[in-house]
Amino acid sequence: MQEILKPYLLTFIPIFVAVDIIGTIPLFIGLVEGAGKTQRHKVIVDSVSTATAMAIIFMFFGKLIFGLLGITIADFQIAGGALLFVIALKLLLPGSHKSSLADGHDKQVGIFPLGTPLITGPAVLTTTLIMLDSYGWMPTFISLIVNMFIAWLALAKADFIMKVFGQAGTRAFSKVMFILLAAISIMMIRKGVFGIIATAVK
Repeated sequence: MQEILKPYLLTFIPIFVAVDIIGTIPLFIGLVEGAGKTQRHKVIVDSVSTATAMAIIFMFFGKLIFGLLGITIADFQIAGGALLFVIALKLLLPGSHKSSLADGHDKQVGIFPLGTPLITGPAVLTTTLIMLDSYGWMPTFISLIVNMFIAWLALAKADFIMKVFGQAGTRAFSKVMFILLAAISIMMIRKGVFGIIATAVK
């Protein structure tokens, strides 16, 4: 029995770490600050469905797509990081409305940046490919689906966290989280650049 469950456990843990849904919750709270219950629910559905679809597609076709386009994981990291930085900068500029949902300017934050690259980003895509090569498609696929369910559950319960912080507290906290978002984007760009340099050196 242990031998049967072992590959599922060994694929679940790395994917769980790569998804890092706990680290995404504060960013989610900041992005939906001021939004209604229906809007927040739509963001959760959009983010988890986008993240799941991206991960599954990449799991089966990632190597083929990247090979055909000549794209590397490092390229993906740089592009995703640059887009995240633009969003973080926009949200941090003086006079800009910090709730991108409440003012109706951007109703796609569930798709980007939450769905990708925050939930399913380069780390998840890379980890999924590694797990696929190491343990096969069944354990990898099931572990991926379970992790996405955990992500949905965690975001659904984020309402409670928002109530604990309150409106003013959430607004103040979101400012810090947008700075963190900018830092994450720089980290992704840095890893991408180092990846390209490492490849060039080889």
